[in-house]
Amino acid sequence: MKIYGISGLGADKRVFDFLSLNCEFIPIDWIPPKPKESIEEYSLRLSAVIDNNIEFGILGVSFGGLIATEISKILKPTLTILISTVETKSELRPIIKMLGKLNITKIIPLELLNPPRRVAHLLFGTNQKKLLDSILGDSDVRFTKWAVHELANWKNQERLESVLKIGGTKDKLIPSRTIENVHLVEGGGHFMIVDKAEEISELINGKIKEQQHNK
Repeated sequence: MKIYGISGLGADKRVFDFLSLNCEFIPIDWIPPKPKESIEEYSLRLSAVIDNNIEFGILGVSFGGLIATEISKILKPTLTILISTVETKSELRPIIKMLGKLNITKIIPLELLNPPRRVAHLLFGTNQKKLLDSILGDSDVRFTKWAVHELANWKNQERLESVLKIGGTKDKLIPSRTIENVHLVEGGGHFMIVDKAEEISELINGKIKEQQHNK
């Protein structure tokens, strides 16, 4: 089975380098959103790189989890893996949903979307500070602003048929207490795709093995 990976907001495919998966793994590169493009429209365009003629799965991290969810609703993969993210709007923190209701995301200055590195280190809770700094430094803040707006205004309430959700007990951005049916990684922060890669790999490989056994 091939698994396609979608990285998080302000991140890129380098976050997947620490995983060790028993399958072919294909990272998907972000593409620029079109003016006024919705997350549903964007997800459909991004999904064009996926070969759905063979068995495949989708892995999404943080904001990439929302995209993975939207693609999964369209293409119906064998397995969707959501890491440090949510499956439905109801799992978002109230403050994020409030930003959407008040339409504040459209007036946020771009400067605020590139936080001081010390703040980022605290929010992401990572030991890999240099990697995080490098990824954030390469991020497009205009894309970030679009993504934050789509996150705050996300409407999805549909649950997926075959999903593995993995959350960290110390995630400050998406606390695991807000997420239903989640496998918890003790001490995992929002950057645990890197910091807890070995444990996360074991969970994913176990789920893949289970899926293959049940075929």
